[in-house]
Amino acid sequence: MKTKLSILLLLCCFLNVSVFGQEKTKKELRAERDLQQQKETEALIDSKKFDFEAQKVNPQGGRVIILNSNNYLLNFRPDKTTCDLPFFGRAYNVAFGGDGGIKFEGIPEDIKIEKKKKNYILRATVKGKDDVYNLLFTIFNNGNTTLTVNSNNKASISYDGLIRAPKEEENK
Repeated sequence: MKTKLSILLLLCCFLNVSVFGQEKTKKELRAERDLQQQKETEALIDSKKFDFEAQKVNPQGGRVIILNSNNYLLNFRPDKTTCDLPFFGRAYNVAFGGDGGIKFEGIPEDIKIEKKKKNYILRATVKGKDDVYNLLFTIFNNGNTTLTVNSNNKASISYDGLIRAPKEEENK
């Protein structure tokens, strides 16, 4: 009886050791995945070519608005940046017939990148057709991003979303 109990106890010890070994492997895999995401994010920032996809809007003095569509993008390129984001808030001076969103196309100027411990800060100024937009990206290592847009004609607004590699543009 004692030998059966000893064998059973020994068997339980081996099973516990193998379970703990698997947990360590999961942690290692998660760390490797996080490191890979960090490298991809860093490469996007260094190239200054990425797409920002807005998922939430944080208007001044308002509630967070969750965007159900993935059509709200800011395509950041050093030679031409285009933006099509919704706007909720106070507008001070809007062109007649304007659609009310933040839509512009222009060449970013004064691009500054600052590396912090867990994130990057990217600042740029884009002169659109009717306004000047100051963009402030707070980009975390996993690609999550907060974009704050300040302009002369509209109240400040921020967006939460992700950055990703630019989609290949179709040949026209």
